[in-house]
Amino acid sequence: MIIVVVVQAVWSLSKKAIKDGPTLLADMVAIAAYFIRANEILALMLLGLAVMLVKNWQIRHSSLHSILMLVSGMLAQAGSTAATGAVVSWVSVFLFFLKIGSVLYGSGYVLLAFLQQELVERNQWLTSQQLLDAVAIGQITPGPVFTTATFIGYLLAGNAGALAGTIGIFLPAFVLVGAVYPWVLRLRQSSWASNFLDGLNAVSLGLMAGITYTLGRAALVDGLTLVVAILSAIAVFRFKISSVWLVLAGGAIGLASHLL
Repeated sequence: MIIVVVVQAVWSLSKKAIKDGPTLLADMVAIAAYFIRANEILALMLLGLAVMLVKNWQIRHSSLHSILMLVSGMLAQAGSTAATGAVVSWVSVFLFFLKIGSVLYGSGYVLLAFLQQELVERNQWLTSQQLLDAVAIGQITPGPVFTTATFIGYLLAGNAGALAGTIGIFLPAFVLVGAVYPWVLRLRQSSWASNFLDGLNAVSLGLMAGITYTLGRAALVDGLTLVVAILSAIAVFRFKISSVWLVLAGGAIGLASHLL
């Protein structure tokens, strides 16, 4: 069910994020960067800047291709190796989500790309299945998808970790909104800032597409899960059923299949 919900989010974001050639190419490079395990923060910044420069200077297609290929090469060299033997404390949880909350941009589902690469692949604090469980909990509880951080914090460091994760991921938003608000009107009128945000949107979309594929492999493991996913897709895209009901129904089906 969660995979279908994320696919819906990717589809909705794509309608706004892919505006032209530069944003489409940035999206494709972002997907490639995800699969080579490049640093996602660096991907956001570099590709966002690349789109901004391309769109403002109106360079030709050949130059555009060269710049984005150069950026993708830099991303390939920037991938981090996984940490081993890390001890997870509530302080570590707070600092991790503070970092994520400070740089995360786009739909809340972009959070999944950060969590998959940082928690599952690099630090190996969680498995992909645990990440899917956390997203499911975040989906059925009130509030934004970011409440996933609460559940992950609990898995890693108990009640203190849950509190630390929640504060860590939301705190930067309050600080940044207060700091940036006086400059909002000027930023909206700036073509440089506008095009930079276009680039960030496109890269966010690419990261979401990559994590959807990765989590799909972890979730679709047999005939039952495949059928549930197909029925969920019909319910979401054809009948516009709320994702909350879908997640609850998916949980009920999974429980019933286990008991039977």
